[in-house]
Amino acid sequence: MAEKNKIYFLSDVHLGSASHNKVIDNSSTLSLPNRVKKQSNDNCPNHDIERKLCRWFDMVKKDAKTIYLLGDIFDFWFEYKYVVPRGFTRVLGKIGELTDAGIEVHFFIGNHDVWVTDYLQKECGMIVHLEPLVQDIYNKKFFLAHGDGLGDDSKSFKLIRWAFHNKLCQKAFACLHPRWAMAIAHTWSNHSRATGGEIPYLGEDKEHLVLFAKKQLKETPNINFFIFGHRHIMLDLMLSPTARISILGDWISFFSYAVFDGENFSLEVFEDI
Repeated sequence: MAEKNKIYFLSDVHLGSASHNKVIDNSSTLSLPNRVKKQSNDNCPNHDIERKLCRWFDMVKKDAKTIYLLGDIFDFWFEYKYVVPRGFTRVLGKIGELTDAGIEVHFFIGNHDVWVTDYLQKECGMIVHLEPLVQDIYNKKFFLAHGDGLGDDSKSFKLIRWAFHNKLCQKAFACLHPRWAMAIAHTWSNHSRATGGEIPYLGEDKEHLVLFAKKQLKETPNINFFIFGHRHIMLDLMLSPTARISILGDWISFFSYAVFDGENFSLEVFEDI
């Protein structure tokens, strides 16, 4: 039996997104320095993405000690008092299976699945994080976050983020019937992605999360790893001889994740049949 000592990181699956049903055509997006996004021609439905994610969970459960889900696992998530979004039963059941087996699963809110209360904790056994986390893992210090709002001074983005985190706005949204609320949310999300597109890697001197990590490193120089999602690019960059930043890609085009065994850290792509 394999030793359960590996730490896995994954983000930006966007379960429920219409993007999973479309051909992604953005060959200019930069990844690990030479990896380009795959051109998808299979138009896979969301259930196929969900099944693929479950196969990834099955793969990592053999040697996983802890799994960190760093935001936007769902394209939209909202918990009413007695209602949760339709779908995702395969993934939620699989996560429950992992936590029942003693594997820690940490769930960080992203900008798409920010409205989390206690359902994922009580029903699936996940540890939910509403803020970035600094965590010691195998004598290395990790700064973990989805990444939205870090280093980005855009006023429009800050306004939207404020509204999403505002308790009054959340209560007002909860007054809508789920039939309309979910339709509005998915329409907003799909329109935003269709009109905004994916922004390529901006370079070390312009990429918001890289600039944030460099600034944070001056304040807390003992951090060894900054791990983020959010940007939908794969990046593994040394910031100093003892510190690096990793941006995890996504599960719309890359099907990427990271793994750390206490000595080696690497970004990987999940290739399965």
